[in-house]
Amino acid sequence: MVTEPTPPSAPPAMAPPTRAPASAPPQQVTVAVAPENSPAPRYRIHVRNVGNAPVETTVRQELPPGSSPTAISGGGRSTRAGGSTSEVTWRLRLPAHSSTTLGTALAATAPGQPLTAPACAFTSDGTRPYDCATATWKAAAAPAAEVTEAPPWRRYPVLLAGLAVLLLISAALVWVWRRRRGRGRRVTAAALAGGGGPTGGRGTIYPRPATPGPTRRRRTPPVWLLVGAAVAVLAGVVGTAGWTATRQVSQIDTQKQPTSGAWMGTGVTGPVGVPLRESAFEFTVYRMTCGAPGSAGKTDGGAAPAAGRRCQATVGVRNVTGDHQPWHSQLQRAYLPGGRWVTTDEPATRAANLGRDVFAAPMAAGTRMVLPLVFTVDGRDPPRQLELRSGVFSAGVRVQMP
Repeated sequence: MVTEPTPPSAPPAMAPPTRAPASAPPQQVTVAVAPENSPAPRYRIHVRNVGNAPVETTVRQELPPGSSPTAISGGGRSTRAGGSTSEVTWRLRLPAHSSTTLGTALAATAPGQPLTAPACAFTSDGTRPYDCATATWKAAAAPAAEVTEAPPWRRYPVLLAGLAVLLLISAALVWVWRRRRGRGRRVTAAALAGGGGPTGGRGTIYPRPATPGPTRRRRTPPVWLLVGAAVAVLAGVVGTAGWTATRQVSQIDTQKQPTSGAWMGTGVTGPVGVPLRESAFEFTVYRMTCGAPGSAGKTDGGAAPAAGRRCQATVGVRNVTGDHQPWHSQLQRAYLPGGRWVTTDEPATRAANLGRDVFAAPMAAGTRMVLPLVFTVDGRDPPRQLELRSGVFSAGVRVQMP
């Protein structure tokens, strides 16, 4: 009897793979920026090649509006745009595991004001960022001058009203005390006049006949006292209400966006180069460049050239939570003059990131990425503001473009 071999069983079904959280690609070049303790704004830019092969990189430092370079380290050159210097650029070739330090000194139209100057290291063509960093120079703090504060009775109307009420109450108490004292003196004088003393008169007749006394009218407080008390109370009520209303008005945030009240967290607004934190992410916009009109090119699939031009923002994103956080391209907006806005151009952003979809998977907890976001805008005017959000219900951050 021949036993036929049993056919092999089917392999167990494999569970569909889950998308791993996105993490930043390995950085070959790192950047660190530090301000110097100097009377005028000065910065040190430390660039390091952490890879095992030489690398060519372009380092760009954005200059704050109204500033101009007074000194640039060897090999750097300034670039002018719109009649003023907008950035300083260096082209470097770094051997493996080497570093170099660059430096700039600036002059500003408003001396003493804090200046933020971010710097980024790009690929040799100057399009894709390796890494970015930022620093804010602040003038040395001058000795604090002694400030004499105004007395509290001049700063708080309610205290004035309370003092007036206290004075009127004191005057009323003095008036009552004097009235009672005068009444006691009149009673004692009347008793002495009637011979009621122990040694006065020839004797006492009982029962003593009642003698009608003078009719006394009940005295009422003076009119000036009643009117003054009413005025003091009214002044106290009005002063308290005005002081409370002033405190409430001073606590209103005039910079808060109208939509932030219904969203998670509080909306934050700041300039280029300053880290801004919302509910889940910390965003830092390091620079924004726009091509010439008509530079949008062709879309995927060989479609006709898109109208307008492309503006590329170099953005740093840090997940400040302990969980994976998704984010979406439709929530990243560029606002144009007049209030119009556009969302991220996904095909152009994917192309700028070498085919990588930065929105496809959530960001891993505690990670940071520096990446380009591309917006296709119409007209000649560049975006005035970028609005960046981590989630649908996040209040987000708003970055003012210079």
